[in-house]
Amino acid sequence: MILPAALALGAQLAMPVADSVPRLNVDQVCEGIAQQGGVTFHDPAVAQEKKNCLESEQAIREELVKQWSSFSSADKTACTNESEMGGESSYTELLTCLEMARDVRKMHSETQDASAATAPTSRGRSRSKQ
Repeated sequence: MILPAALALGAQLAMPVADSVPRLNVDQVCEGIAQQGGVTFHDPAVAQEKKNCLESEQAIREELVKQWSSFSSADKTACTNESEMGGESSYTELLTCLEMARDVRKMHSETQDASAATAPTSRGRSRSKQ
């Protein structure tokens, strides 16, 4: 029956993310990146490229650990779900999603604040009859 499966999936997506940086399996994405840079799959540079990618992803995870508390819970949940979707996970993708969500939220807030500050008020104006 499809309904229980849909409910289980919906419950999983709605569950809040634990308030710590998730552990992502970045091996698959780094393998793909390394192979894209190699002339052939047997290119000796592929192993070094993969190692470089894994080190970069680890450094980005460490940066995420430092910044994690500064992101909103809703953004952490949405971005974590997005970064785990599709099988190839990346801390780079997760951090980019979180930063973009934060920046857009800040931009909207600044726009609303600016609009509120420049909006004309109706007090002090009177209409005269002709």
